[in-house]
Amino acid sequence: MFRGANKVTVDSKGRLAIPTRYRERIDQRSDGQLVITVDRQCLLIYPLPDWEEIERKLIRLPSLHPQARRLQQFMVGYASDVTLDSHGRVLLAKELREFAAIDRQALLIGQGNKFELWDEARWSQRIDEWLKDEATGESGLPPELESLSL
Repeated sequence: MFRGANKVTVDSKGRLAIPTRYRERIDQRSDGQLVITVDRQCLLIYPLPDWEEIERKLIRLPSLHPQARRLQQFMVGYASDVTLDSHGRVLLAKELREFAAIDRQALLIGQGNKFELWDEARWSQRIDEWLKDEATGESGLPPELESLSL
């Protein structure tokens, strides 16, 4: 399980150092093999076995359904295989960095079986938007979450 938020830096060559506390789990789960793909405004980083499960589900979606097809095109089309190097770094393809507007400062957020990688400024902007929505009562929880108690 990947938990927590970590400030990280992307170097001038596009390399991201995965925090040390996650590296052993990644090695155990996927022998250092990861897949990076796009989400709406960030990147998703999966250990290879977890990505393969997601990819199978995506490929089974009806390709004639416009939204399903778009999801396949984005997530599978942008998927990039990477391997942790001996220093625990991965190379983020230029296209992926551009898609998520990631320049230098980023935030790596554990999401259980995957990470989200956000540009730090974009993440801060999203947090401000979410807090504003919450304050104005515009959060609009789906029915499935209305009974959730934390």
